[in-house]
Amino acid sequence: MARKRPFSTFSLSFLDIMSCGFGAVALIFLIIKHDVDNTIKQENNELMAEVNLLEEDVRIGKEGLVRTRNTLSDLDQQMAEAQGLASRISSQIETLSARLAEMRRDNPKDDLQSLQKRLAQLQKQRDDELAKQRQGNNVRQFLGQGNRQYLTGMKMDGARILILLDSSASMLDERLVNIIRRRNMDDASKRQSAKWQRALATVEWLTARFPKESYYQIYTFNTDVQPAISQSSRQWLEVQNSAELDQAILNLRQRVPQNGTNLENAFTSISNLSPKPDNIFLITDGLPTQGSKSKGAGNVSARERVTHFNRAVDKLPQGIPINVILAPMEGDPLAAAAFWQLAQRNQGSFISPSKDWP
Repeated sequence: MARKRPFSTFSLSFLDIMSCGFGAVALIFLIIKHDVDNTIKQENNELMAEVNLLEEDVRIGKEGLVRTRNTLSDLDQQMAEAQGLASRISSQIETLSARLAEMRRDNPKDDLQSLQKRLAQLQKQRDDELAKQRQGNNVRQFLGQGNRQYLTGMKMDGARILILLDSSASMLDERLVNIIRRRNMDDASKRQSAKWQRALATVEWLTARFPKESYYQIYTFNTDVQPAISQSSRQWLEVQNSAELDQAILNLRQRVPQNGTNLENAFTSISNLSPKPDNIFLITDGLPTQGSKSKGAGNVSARERVTHFNRAVDKLPQGIPINVILAPMEGDPLAAAAFWQLAQRNQGSFISPSKDWP
């Protein structure tokens, strides 16, 4: 019968104890190893980010270096070209200086004359250029008092431009008593009237600004209607024909302001032009004193003047801009309002210029 061994606390197997110990050591190692890996991984990410930033800085620096080198190369080339050009200029200056000294030594008088001639040519070229700049695109050159170059609100355009110039006796002066006095003067004195001369200067100012490719016609009207160029009634004249345009201005200066004002005849003459004008400039100083149904000579009341004006407007073709230039006139207070309304209805403009214009 086998003996029963007694129980003891040290009776556990040595292998069991060793196994427990190794297990504990392995568990501690795994815990410590995992934490180390996380720390290393985090540090590696930070280091890689810094490396990437440094690499980007290096790349940008290399690109800037390449651009700087290219710029330096261009500057070196430009400097070389400038030095070469400077050398050539210096050589030419020396050559010309030697030739000039030789010319002065041989022919001092001729050299001075040639320089003076060249200077005169340059001055003439400069004067011609200044004249062209002042004239611009104008067909004719006209400089009024003070060289005033304005016409507020008026459009200087159109393929066919008509100018209607009032040549009645009222264009002799602004005051009635002076008009009566000047009517008894000789024709030369009438032509020299300040008011008439301003009207002629206005026509000349307008013609100087005609478009070069357009056509024109100039009519004077009092009791009759007459073209500035004789035998040109119902015809359009070419602006490019400067000689004919100059002749028209000269003919106007020979007209004598006289008789009454019949605006109805002037507006009727517009319908006789074919094709119709597309821009009209009316130069006058007041409402008409006569019409197709006038009673005859004698005083004309303000109401009768308005009636003559309205009948004249009825003769006016529709759709044509009317630009009114109204000269001052004593004793005709309704004229400004009537002509202003006429210009507004026909898409034109209205001005009453000062005495020093144009």
